[in-house]
Amino acid sequence: MELRTLRYFVAVAEERHFGRAAARLHMSQPPLSRAIRQLEAEVGAALFDRSPTGVGITRVGAVLLDEARALLEQADRVSTRVAAAAGNTNLTIGILGDATDPGITRLAAAYHRQHPEVDIRIRDTDLTDPTCGLKAGLVDVAVTRAPFNDTALIVRELRADPVGAVLRADDPLAHRDHLTLADLAGRRWFQFPDGTDPIWQTYWNGGEPREGPVVRVVQECMQAVLWNGTVGISPLGHTVPEELAAIPLIDMAPSSVVVVWNEGDTNPLIRSFAQAATAAYRDPPRRP
Repeated sequence: MELRTLRYFVAVAEERHFGRAAARLHMSQPPLSRAIRQLEAEVGAALFDRSPTGVGITRVGAVLLDEARALLEQADRVSTRVAAAAGNTNLTIGILGDATDPGITRLAAAYHRQHPEVDIRIRDTDLTDPTCGLKAGLVDVAVTRAPFNDTALIVRELRADPVGAVLRADDPLAHRDHLTLADLAGRRWFQFPDGTDPIWQTYWNGGEPREGPVVRVVQECMQAVLWNGTVGISPLGHTVPEELAAIPLIDMAPSSVVVVWNEGDTNPLIRSFAQAATAAYRDPPRRP
């Protein structure tokens, strides 16, 4: 079994869908399907149960998935150690979001444990560049939020978070169980500076042109809501000051946490980081 084929298999197993797996791998679906069928022929058993809505993993597939993940993690460790021996030990990571996110903290611990020889540099960025400096060459890889212009980038979703409207606690809508975008019509929303990725801006505007104060960082967003009664949008699950309230928006698409890097970048440290990020966000913390 080739490592590349195992990576194909893991992508299908995690996505539970050939189309989504092909998009994640940046390839078309027919060669992916052929590779999986060839792998099944080599194994001598079906790895997936196919259906019109997606795929389910078989008992044999579940066994192979555990082994494939272990093999790929080992291969990434080998690549990382070889890169370190060759003097390539620096990895600059861009982060946009809450640094206390459990996924980020698990990722930091796991990557340091697996690759203590790698010197990590962190670039904490503001809301004006969702790629965290990736397109400008300021970072090697980023953990950020989609959607944004992903041309020439490889994007892997780690988690999808529901979002809510952030309002003053004394706002008439703040005591509702949920809201729709129509409930917020005519309100002022915070805006990002000129030149910000329009896909990114449109998402945080709820899909429509809006007017409101310009902000650059999360704290400015909160202050705009507090001082001006501006509408803000935030992933749910984050703590907001008691003077504010976050109300679920039931008709807005979730905000995806993603790991992203430049297409064609062959730095093995990036692949090992992406693998560690996928595992850190996939596996919940173990309770004692």
